[in-house]
Amino acid sequence: MKRDGLTESPADRWTRPEDYLGAMARKRGFRRGRRAKDRTEPESPRMLLSTIPFLALMALLAILTAGIAIVAYPGTQPLPGPHQVAQKELGFAPKGWFQEAEKEFHH
Repeated sequence: MKRDGLTESPADRWTRPEDYLGAMARKRGFRRGRRAKDRTEPESPRMLLSTIPFLALMALLAILTAGIAIVAYPGTQPLPGPHQVAQKELGFAPKGWFQEAEKEFHH
């Protein structure tokens, strides 16, 4: 294993492109041979893990929607009573009432 009169170490072997490409090809072929085969047909669905929880959630949301619609229906609310408008009254205040109110407010 001499090249140009020098001994070749294992580290020197990776400097040549043909050695590097050969190792990559062997590695790729090894991985491809050990890889699991691709499935040609889909796996059968698991009812307990996929469909039943979805259906249960849909049923719960349907019940919740129906309950909210029943409670919020306008016919179940009491009718508002007639509005009573206060009559305008003219009044009077004795002199000095504002000063007395200020005194009470500050104490």
